[in-house]
Amino acid sequence: MIERFSPSGTLLGMHIDTMISPELAWQQEALCAQTGADFFFPEPGSSVREAKRICGLCPIRDACLEYAMDNDERFGVWGGLSEKERLELRRTSR
Repeated sequence: MIERFSPSGTLLGMHIDTMISPELAWQQEALCAQTGADFFFPEPGSSVREAKRICGLCPIRDACLEYAMDNDERFGVWGGLSEKERLELRRTSR
């Protein structure tokens, strides 16, 4: 996500416009964007069951997992997989 700030001294001096880069546009359709990060980035030792349930219903789950793998996301649930599951997937796909 890219934030663009209006120049100071304009009517919009305190306004922030948010622009989504094309490669991240899929995130707008993600169910997690409508749910909140708490499920997807739980405290260590907490359950990821609810995050995985939501991911299982998400229409862009594959794009999310691909993004996480391409960008070496090390924390949270992405595309329905936990950190450990993504690490195992990396190891087996080499």
